[in-house]
Amino acid sequence: MVLNAGMTTRPSATRRSLLAAAAVGPLAATMVQAGRPAAAGFPNILKPLPPSRFVDFGTNAEMRWDSVDKRRYLTSQADLFVRNHTKTPTIDASTYALRIFGNGLSQARTEAEALSFSLADLKTLPVTRITSVHECTGNGRSFFGSQQGQAGSGTAWTLGSVGTVTWEGVRLRHLLSRIGLSSTAVSIMATGLDDPFVSGGTDYGRVRRPFSVAKALDDAILAWSANGQPLLPDHGFPLRLVLPGWIGIASIKWLGSLEVATTELQSPWNTAFYRLTGGSYPADSPPLTVNPVRSAWELPWNATLAAGVTQILTGRSWSGAAPIRSVEVSFDGGATWRRTDQRQKNDPPAEPGDRGFGWTQWTTTWRPTQPGPATLMARATDTLGRTQPLVSPFNTLGYFFDAVVRHPVTVVASPRTR
Repeated sequence: MVLNAGMTTRPSATRRSLLAAAAVGPLAATMVQAGRPAAAGFPNILKPLPPSRFVDFGTNAEMRWDSVDKRRYLTSQADLFVRNHTKTPTIDASTYALRIFGNGLSQARTEAEALSFSLADLKTLPVTRITSVHECTGNGRSFFGSQQGQAGSGTAWTLGSVGTVTWEGVRLRHLLSRIGLSSTAVSIMATGLDDPFVSGGTDYGRVRRPFSVAKALDDAILAWSANGQPLLPDHGFPLRLVLPGWIGIASIKWLGSLEVATTELQSPWNTAFYRLTGGSYPADSPPLTVNPVRSAWELPWNATLAAGVTQILTGRSWSGAAPIRSVEVSFDGGATWRRTDQRQKNDPPAEPGDRGFGWTQWTTTWRPTQPGPATLMARATDTLGRTQPLVSPFNTLGYFFDAVVRHPVTVVASPRTR
């Protein structure tokens, strides 16, 4: 096979030169963890984590919704949540190389025979940009316990492990086209360069998860930039996979290799983890892919609002499958609902089939009349007709909490009503 200039074959040992020496962090896989006040997540997380903007969970950090700038649509990397299995590695971009191999290539290659692509190689391909919601699978996990009385295991996210980002990079299908893809290829394993993940005495190896060739040929991106800036180390520098609309774990950070196969590939991240199990779910439930519909208020938890004063309240809604069609809110426990004013900012897909859409911002007003506790509720419906339910079916690992969140506030007498 004839390759473009700059595309070379390198021995597998070059991959090890990209790894930073780091200790392995434990997984919060057996019990819900409460967040501690954030200062800096070092050494697990490298960027600053001011407590006004983040809840620090050790290897993970959650964005505080009350810190979101209502004027800004995109989530800056400085404000984006962090989900790590171990710790953020430090990688030298000048020696970085993405390695691609497998029997699903038109010319089958073993791992030792992998093709190697530097960042400069990748940047010779057509550049694309896609805006999409980026979200952890466990977003909202804590509400299984606090709202529904049955806690799932794992990091106790509220709704802040989400953001909307404009990614820049190259389409994976363009790279695969240059290399040559077998007509019988069905699965691709993406593997990261962070340290092997160890939990409960088991070494699961490096974080890796397969995805379909169909998704690769649809809208998968190899991204080196977010919102016009190089990726921060915590968000995948120098290169990450982005699978728009899919759960966050599928968008492997610090992408080290892609194995293309003619059979379905498996890893702990699509067999043991990131499936709906327990409760009413069957033991053989499929691996999770597309994220559900969710909504959040841009308001502190247990916020104080004045009675007799018209409150202007804002929030955002999003879906992994389609743009948001409508958002409704309720201030009486769900007895009545009314539509919000929506600010849609979904640019046309760059190419047909792209899940290139972000969240929808919305505004509503409410004039509370009586002092005391109250509950705000917001539910969204996407253009495929998927609507947030009032209850999410329980699963052991607390994934996909998509029910309407009951946001508590306290109404107090205002000076004019006293």
